Amino acid sequence: MEPGKKPLYALIIDDIKRKIEVGRYIADQQIPTEMELAAQFGVSRITSKRALLELERSGYIYRKRGSGSFVKERAGDKEGLLGGTSGARQRIISLILPYMAANGHLDYIRGATEYSESQGYYLSIHCTDWSPEKEKELLTRLPKDGFSGIILYPISSIHNMEMLNLLYLDQYPLVTMDQYYDSIRVPSVCSDNFRGGYMAAHKLIQLGHRRIAFVSSIGIEYRSSVRDRYFGYCQALKDGGLPSVAELVITDFYRQVNADNKEAFYAEMIQKLLAKKATAIQAEHDELALDLLRACLASNIQVPEQVSIVGFDDEEASRHCDVPLATVLQNKYEIGRRAAQAVIDAVERRKPEERRMLVPIQLQERQSIGPYTCG
Repeated sequence: MEPGKKPLYALIIDDIKRKIEVGRYIADQQIPTEMELAAQFGVSRITSKRALLELERSGYIYRKRGSGSFVKERAGDKEGLLGGTSGARQRIISLILPYMAANGHLDYIRGATEYSESQGYYLSIHCTDWSPEKEKELLTRLPKDGFSGIILYPISSIHNMEMLNLLYLDQYPLVTMDQYYDSIRVPSVCSDNFRGGYMAAHKLIQLGHRRIAFVSSIGIEYRSSVRDRYFGYCQALKDGGLPSVAELVITDFYRQVNADNKEAFYAEMIQKLLAKKATAIQAEHDELALDLLRACLASNIQVPEQVSIVGFDDEEASRHCDVPLATVLQNKYEIGRRAAQAVIDAVERRKPEERRMLVPIQLQERQSIGPYTCG
């Protein structure tokens, strides 16, 4: 290297920094690999690797083992986006979701966005990809980066409780939606899941069913939403003079199901429930209910003549399957809107926090449920 000239790895660093700063590379976008950079700049892989390590150390990128290097989202990026003032940067609410799917989360996002914008706030959206570690990293980093508050859709109501408790004790504006934590006083906005579970089971009882199964792919303790739906189901059985039968409750099997064995797995489950004289099935959510319904139809089991099935969520697919699925409607727009309202109220200290906010649900009766007929 000639005196006064930058080392080759520094040229790579400068090039990537410039592309990030002008928006050529955006947050979470993958950048060229060590091999690609070496070819592009005519240097060794040792040189390109050093450039990436320096970029990672200075907070411009993050690296995923086996996947490559990606642009790291930085508070400064948002500061520039919003006009470069620290006051503007402080008016960003972060929404953390476990996965990104238009049919599952669009209404949450729309409700939170519209309310936030009406109050002069921006909404940033982050995805944990069902990773407790990524969820923890976001809960740690976003407050340090200067975001005003967080709306968290938790992976479960048993993960990262220590982080949530620390944020609560620090009085950081934080609201959960879809789930709540019994032992931590973090405010939450949820559907009335207990009422939803109760209504679904009560309707089946009204239709004459006495052997009603409850099926959940996860353990009852894993999410407060599923737990409350199950407790509502149990209460409806009790109020209807029916016992809660352990053999009709199937839970925590998601690790056993994959794309290859899915159809056979659910077909076998249906046969086991019918052998136990179940005449109706109440599922944790619509996706599971639809899998069970399809398994019935594939096995020539008539729905609802031989078995009634009800889900939870009112997903779009539930309305358009061969036998439209009865389900419990969640008002996801209102959950998102109220979560944004609660966190912005906390930011601005407008009123004392309300610990648990419930959004009403509605039973959607469709053709997958019908009267019990003997034999």
